[in-house]
Parts: sequence; structure tokens; C-alpha cells
Amino acid sequence: MKNRCFWVTDSKIYQEYHDHEWGVPVFDDAILFEFLLLETFQAGLNWLTILNKRENFRKAFDDFDYQKIATYSESKYQELLQNEGIIRNRLKIQSAITNAQLFMEIQEEFGSFSSFIWSYVDGKPIVNCCHQREEVPAKNIISDKISKDLKKRGFKFVGSTVMYAFMQAVGMVNDHTRNCFKFHDSCK
Repeated sequence: MKNRCFWVTDSKIYQEYHDHEWGVPVFDDAILFEFLLLETFQAGLNWLTILNKRENFRKAFDDFDYQKIATYSESKYQELLQNEGIIRNRLKIQSAITNAQLFMEIQEEFGSFSSFIWSYVDGKPIVNCCHQREEVPAKNIISDKISKDLKKRGFKFVGSTVMYAFMQAVGMVNDHTRNCFKFHDSCK
């Protein structure tokens, strides 16, 4: 049996996510947007709830196609509010549309969202070498800065804690703990 980070339950979907996605660097804008959307819906909820609904989100939000989401009509918004397979929070659904529009503005300004977001960590992951669960932060100075910058641009549901979780999800920060089989070799 593999040793995993403290937060991983015996849920197969959680284990798969931990083993194959969490902390793996992502530079593809489409995948970055997927995680941004999912993390904003996760705000105030358990990540496992979101993982269990991920495929429902994928179907409801056109495969996380930010170009389509940015143009959603009022009728599509109303349809999403009725979709029992996702989190039916009015503000979060509206923020997905707004954030998609702003995501594309960043792409236009920086060439890609990836270039923009990874510039906060100079293009390489931060490896925290956490030995115990108490050492894993909920946010840091960088997530504070990203949150502030995104909010200034008009993004919603991008508080520092949400942005830190996003950073962990897309591998901008590696917080696998010492007892985890994914713990970075340079930390041992």
C-alpha cells in the first residue's frame, strides 16, 4: 500500500487525483482554466465534492472551453442554475463566465495565461519540503499577490486560500509531505 499525503482518503478518485495530478506542473492554458474554474467552485467546500462532480462540470461547462464559457447567454446561465450535477451557486456560475472573459484578456496581454501565472514563481515549482501536515500552508505571500492581482482585474472567488489550492493543483507549489511516496527527492 502506498503512503500518501495526510488529506487523501480511501476514495479511489481522491487517490487517482493525488497520484497523477496534484502537484504536477501544468502549463497548458485549457487545463489551467479547468483547475481555475474547479477551484473557484470549491471555495468553502470539500475538494472531494468537486472531484466527484468533475465530469458533471465538464459536461455542463462545455469541456471547460473558456472561449465558449465567456460567451454564455442568460439562457445558458439559467440552465446551469438548474443542473443538479454541479454546484448551483448563482455567484459562482456567474463568476465562471466573468473569469473566462478575463482569462482571455490575460492571454491577450501576456501571450498565454500560463506565462502570466507561472511568472509568479519564475516558471518553476516551489518545493516546500513539508514533513508534517502542520507545515503545509493554506496560503502564502505568492498566493496573496496572485489573489490581489486577479481581483484587481475583476476575477471572482480567487481569494488567497483558493489561489494557493490552485497553485498546489497545477504544480506551481509541491506540498507532498515527507511520508508520501510523491515526496520530492531533493527534500529527503
